[in-house]
Amino acid sequence: MLYNRSSGILLHPTSLPGRFGIGDLGSSAYAFIDFLVESHQKIWQVLPLGPTGYGNSPYLSYSAFAGNPLLINLEWLVSEDLLSEDDLNHLPQFSEHQVDFDLVIAHKMPLLRKASHNFKQTATPERKEAFEAFCQEHGYWLNDYALFMALKEYFQDKTWNNWEADIAKRDPTAIARYTELLKESIFFHKYIQSEFFRQWKSLKEYANQNEVYIFGDLPIYVAHDSSDVWSNPQIFRLNKETGQPSWMAGVPPDYFSETGQLWGNPVYNWRNLARTNYRWWIQRVKSMLDYVDIMRIDHFRGFEGFWAVQEGEETAMNGRWVKAKGEPFFQLLRDELGELPIIAEDLGVITPEVEALRDKFGLPGMKILHFAFDSDRANPFLPFNYTNRNCIVYTGTHDNDTTVGWFDKRTEEEKARVVDYLGAIGYDGIHWSLIRLAMGSVANIAIFPLQDVLGLGSEGKMNTPGIATGNWAWRYHAQDLTDDLKAHLGYITYLYGRKNS
Repeated sequence: MLYNRSSGILLHPTSLPGRFGIGDLGSSAYAFIDFLVESHQKIWQVLPLGPTGYGNSPYLSYSAFAGNPLLINLEWLVSEDLLSEDDLNHLPQFSEHQVDFDLVIAHKMPLLRKASHNFKQTATPERKEAFEAFCQEHGYWLNDYALFMALKEYFQDKTWNNWEADIAKRDPTAIARYTELLKESIFFHKYIQSEFFRQWKSLKEYANQNEVYIFGDLPIYVAHDSSDVWSNPQIFRLNKETGQPSWMAGVPPDYFSETGQLWGNPVYNWRNLARTNYRWWIQRVKSMLDYVDIMRIDHFRGFEGFWAVQEGEETAMNGRWVKAKGEPFFQLLRDELGELPIIAEDLGVITPEVEALRDKFGLPGMKILHFAFDSDRANPFLPFNYTNRNCIVYTGTHDNDTTVGWFDKRTEEEKARVVDYLGAIGYDGIHWSLIRLAMGSVANIAIFPLQDVLGLGSEGKMNTPGIATGNWAWRYHAQDLTDDLKAHLGYITYLYGRKNS
């Protein structure tokens, strides 16, 4: 898949249209796949699919393995008599333009709890057997995750290191006691995970049957307040007394930030990971590849060396570079999986050592056209500088403004640099001009946010990095995917040789 000339769309499932305030895995997801097929797209790229906490960022999840229950389609549950039509008739009037996460959570989670209760009472023996099989197959992460989420509720959403000391430090007696005390809540969290993955598996099978491939996204770091850190503290750099990160992830000061970026995630204890033959990481990658066809690793450079900032610092200025053990990890991963269907997010300050690690394992890198026009002719994002086909070109990513918004905010001089390179802006607008530029490049794969295909301005922006709230909320309307749009995208895909991959 990675070596065929093709193209696709970046769209997180929360952005799908529908009646329940947030995109989900129901009919609109299948309709989107139909749109991809009819416009000759081969790839659907999504953001991380895990359950989100404060800020609703898919890059800060309660688990590196679990799915987001807000994506479960409620009509599917009605069709199996786990909910009634009446249950769905008393929901508020949700916005069709934006996700109001608080409102969605307040109304959807009680319905999922009702479905869980009804499942426990009325499910057929076959469905219960399938549920038990799911729990057994995924027990290596599911048991800890379900207990973690039940404990989060019990301790009124406190971070795990502020729970009672015995359970925060995973005393076996405490685990046994809370597992019994919270068994109903634990069952609920296992049930909604089984439902998420059942619906996701059905959707992925539909995509693959139609020769559409799912492109997933894996953040290198996990949230401190996650089941991963609570249940595997030995593979993270934590303060043994407080449970806080003793070394935090981030990036150093650069042209864009005088103080750098301090993310707050705990960095990995690579020495302890090596002692286990990277078992947690290999489980994580294998688990994800059960549900996607290819995957991007965010902040790939952290596998070669990472910026670590000591506990107590308030900015990233006083960190230091620490070598990671990416080469032995990827070697072991390739020994187990063969050819790696992995893309390296190689943006930012990338050293020759990072490039060597990427190239040793044949991992495609990323090219972003929004970054191509503001330096000299050696800019690596300019298409004539792509040294081989083994890369993926984007107009922009989820962290960029839309192409229309990006161009509108440029000065006249900056706009002129873009127009000079393009020769002219096409009759169909700057967004299609950049889509054509990407399509015509030698890159094996070209990906575009749906917002660019729709020609949206900054109102369609998905995320503003560095701002914790107000992101991830954009949704499109079903009527946006017109026959004319489908035909235009399909023709350009054909025109630049990406149709018959």
